[in-house]
Amino acid sequence: MNHGKETGAENSRWTAMVIGVLLIAAMVSGVFSSVPTIEEPDYLMKLPSIESRVLIAVFFQASMAIIYMAITAITYPLVKRAYPKAALAYFAFRTTGGAFLFIGIVTLLLLLALGRQYLQTDAVDLISIETIGTLLRHTRDWLNHIGMILPWSIGGIFLYSSFLKTRLIPGWMAIWGLVAAALTLTVTILYMLDRIKLVTIAYFALNAPTAFLELVLAVYLITCGFSKPSASLTGSQRKGNVQ
Repeated sequence: MNHGKETGAENSRWTAMVIGVLLIAAMVSGVFSSVPTIEEPDYLMKLPSIESRVLIAVFFQASMAIIYMAITAITYPLVKRAYPKAALAYFAFRTTGGAFLFIGIVTLLLLLALGRQYLQTDAVDLISIETIGTLLRHTRDWLNHIGMILPWSIGGIFLYSSFLKTRLIPGWMAIWGLVAAALTLTVTILYMLDRIKLVTIAYFALNAPTAFLELVLAVYLITCGFSKPSASLTGSQRKGNVQ
């Protein structure tokens, strides 16, 4: 009996560490998946000269999508423990967010191809290429900042609600997660409705609680692991097993 409890505790510890490491890996991948040159006025002319940097960004965005999918798969049983009926909704929202990251890779590759074409095109067709480039940039922003973040934030509400119920992490951290997810969801909807721009103080300020929380949560899970589930939840699980 004691051996079984020790094994369960050890598995829980490893699960927490893996989630923590994956969260940090996702943040690092997010940093390297950005291409600031795309925001510059002459980006089409510059992209071919930084092709290797663009391909590195493609690799890290793909890595980030895979990592987010892995985090979703690992945390799904934790959500199911608290909300069996809502767990599938959580899984669907978060995998949808990860899928949009994969789609966003295509726009980055298309922008690179368009940059190559831009250098070989005469002045007559430059306006058409610039128009296509603008549309691709907007599409990339919509995929990454709406298609990915909107469902991911909704999934976050499910996740931190389950943590608040199971007490696998401190209650204050779970509440922080709920507030942060709500703020990110709000600013994403405002961006979708064209009420706020991406590169603004307001946008970064409303997303900062989520980014900082993920770092704090990652460090906590790596160093401390999950707490024991709440007594009320454990009791209800036992009743379910008996039935």
